[in-house]
Amino acid sequence: MRKVLLVLLMASLLATTVFAAGQAEQPAEAVKLKVWGSNEDQALLKEMVEAFKVANPGKTYVIEYGVVGEPDAKTRYLEDPEAAADVFAFANDQLKDLVSAGALYELSGQFKDSVLKEHGEGSVGSATLNGKLYAFPMTADNGYFLYYDKSVIDAESLKSLDGILAAAQKAGKKVFMDLSNGWYIASFFLGAGGNLGIDANGKQVTDFNNANGIAAGEAIKAFAAHPAFLTGDDAVLTGGMGTVIAAGVSGTWNAKAMKEKLGANYGAAKLPTFTLAGKQVQMSSFAGYKLVGVNKLTKYPVDALSLAAWLTNEANQLKRFQVRGLGPSNSAVASSPEVLATPELAALAQQGAYAVSQNDVLGNYWSPAEAFGALMEAKDYSKSIKEQLDAMVAQIVQ
Repeated sequence: MRKVLLVLLMASLLATTVFAAGQAEQPAEAVKLKVWGSNEDQALLKEMVEAFKVANPGKTYVIEYGVVGEPDAKTRYLEDPEAAADVFAFANDQLKDLVSAGALYELSGQFKDSVLKEHGEGSVGSATLNGKLYAFPMTADNGYFLYYDKSVIDAESLKSLDGILAAAQKAGKKVFMDLSNGWYIASFFLGAGGNLGIDANGKQVTDFNNANGIAAGEAIKAFAAHPAFLTGDDAVLTGGMGTVIAAGVSGTWNAKAMKEKLGANYGAAKLPTFTLAGKQVQMSSFAGYKLVGVNKLTKYPVDALSLAAWLTNEANQLKRFQVRGLGPSNSAVASSPEVLATPELAALAQQGAYAVSQNDVLGNYWSPAEAFGALMEAKDYSKSIKEQLDAMVAQIVQ
């Protein structure tokens, strides 16, 4: 009997050992994540993700890539949230709509702490809504400043719009700005202290037609009427810089073309001051940021948050700058000698002190502002500036 019991016990122990060994040999479940990025970012994105896998050898990651750029992220997400990426980049002016749709994981714990520690106030603010942090800042270069030809515009002329226009006119050249674009024309109204916000009911409010707004409108009218003024799209600016154009307002995406056209005469600076009711006032601007968020419907929130944090960390922001020339939101990278030695990013950083986030700009603003700018470019003075601004504001706040 003892032998029978012993044999049964040994068989039981062997079976348990084999089962345990079989369990140990089973591979860990793969973490499957979908990541969106722009077409231009695909190669760099994949390189960063592969490095993330190497840095996390305890898990198996299966990554699916989708080509969805930052401008289209909100639209694509809202089309089908469940089919959307777990991790995706988007422009900060989409934050409100994405949060309202319940799209984004709120950052907390170590993820929130790292963002607060490593990024500037503007970058953190661009990812924050009602005191809650919803995304990781990735870039801080979606703004605008002034490109100029050093052979025409000297340091003294560069300080004011009046000085720039005078220098350009003397040389028989033009000063470029797309006033029929709401993004750019806001620099006058915001510089005059104008407010563009959202009320308690979620509606757009603005005072661009108050006394300061009217003075800003008169400044825009005077600028557009100046003989040295020129408007158009990016192709006009990049095509004419160095020949027809001596200075122009634009962003970092045109830096390569500007350098090629101007060579040793390439210059970049913050926006100048402009004459507001007889006084010199600094032109403001919109500050745009690109953020990386995590889909609240992801099956792997910790892994998705970890990947988003990795894609936006200091090392990868430096790599993004070195490879693609994108301006970092990370404070350490933004203040590095390598970045500060880049004229366009240094100019953007200087302008940043006078920039306003687009977080509180709703869709109602753009068309009316652009329509006013178009009237100024067309030199249509059939109505007074006050009448035109009253009509513009009425459309914005409706």
